[in-house]
Amino acid sequence: MQRWRGLEDIPQDWGRSVVTIGSYDGVHRGHQLIIRHAVDRARELGVPAVVVTFDPHPSEVVRPGSHPPLLAPHHRRAELMADLGVDAVLVLPFTTEFSKLSPADFVVKVLVDKLHAKAAVEGPNFRFGHKAAGDVEFLAEQGKIYDFEVEVVDLYVSGEAGGGQPFSSTLTRRLVTEGDVAGAREILGRPHRVEGVVVRGAQRGRELGFPTANVETLPHTAIPADGVYAGYLHAQGEIMPAAISVGTNPQFDGTERTVEAYAIDRVGLDLYGLHVAVDFLAYVRGQAKFESLEALLEQMAEDVKRCREIVASEA
Repeated sequence: MQRWRGLEDIPQDWGRSVVTIGSYDGVHRGHQLIIRHAVDRARELGVPAVVVTFDPHPSEVVRPGSHPPLLAPHHRRAELMADLGVDAVLVLPFTTEFSKLSPADFVVKVLVDKLHAKAAVEGPNFRFGHKAAGDVEFLAEQGKIYDFEVEVVDLYVSGEAGGGQPFSSTLTRRLVTEGDVAGAREILGRPHRVEGVVVRGAQRGRELGFPTANVETLPHTAIPADGVYAGYLHAQGEIMPAAISVGTNPQFDGTERTVEAYAIDRVGLDLYGLHVAVDFLAYVRGQAKFESLEALLEQMAEDVKRCREIVASEA
């Protein structure tokens, strides 16, 4: 799959394509419906399928300080899109200048001049251009002028997550923030993932017999509520069952919020400086301060046992 950063990265000889545009944070099950439809349509027409997305999130430029917690960084979204059959991902730098493009100018500069769209596939509430003035009806009108089809796909899926609310990135972020990683998993179609580089912490886990990878998460990452979770630690090509702690470590009067993953039953791991990923499968318990170190150690052993059982049940 090709990955482009900005319009200038698109090959000069790029031909016709089927395009879908959106933030697509999380590439959740609703997003997957649209992207799969775009890929299927591209195969029918014998042209590539292209996803256009933005960095940073448009809200940060339009309303500084409002950047939402991200469910997946751009490289992860690209991997997920590649798995769906997408041929190219275009990440457009979303600047103040770019935000002022009228819907008509956006169509010409992106869809017509650069991607030579043969079809555009969007959800019913798709908005684009300055002040989000463009919608799917306007896009369809432009398609008649510039010779591309517009297909609207209903992305609304629902299930038990969020009490039956339609699946969305906003709902997923809320569930993650609340610690409902099982609900988030239903929407995403996979466990919520947090990524970052392993850095040196206080090393108390090592001293207590549960050495953890202290993950310095990427900016704007959606981090689950404080507590203990069962999941996986991805490192050096391995997927390891893990007990994951999120919080400030109140037992030792900590103030900095961290994400730490203990690779269950693994000895001698040295992950410092490595980029790792942590998948959250299930919430185990909330963050707590114990009466004694012995009580903490007893609870940690119980947590690891519970996490081992949860991960084993996934096999």
